[in-house]
Amino acid sequence: LSLKIPDDIAYQVEIEIKYEGYINRQKAQVVQFRRMENKKLPRDIDYRNIKGLKKEAQEKLSKIRPISLGQASRISGVTPSDIDILLIYLEARERDKG
Repeated sequence: LSLKIPDDIAYQVEIEIKYEGYINRQKAQVVQFRRMENKKLPRDIDYRNIKGLKKEAQEKLSKIRPISLGQASRISGVTPSDIDILLIYLEARERDKG
């Protein structure tokens, strides 16, 4: 039994298979982005007292006072490792309160 698949459908399937890994990575990044946007930063954070943050990140975060981790991640001079340190700090702060 031989089926003739229309060219446009075959092309669409080929594209989906070829780019599946990329598309899945993009979807995961969107989920992570939303999570970071929803992670609020307390207004009373003293960034200069967070061990591990680079000096430039401390200065920029103190000046700009972002309201979320997502916003902080878009500040020039704040690196992904600075964001990781902030996330660890926030988790420890929440544990200490709870």
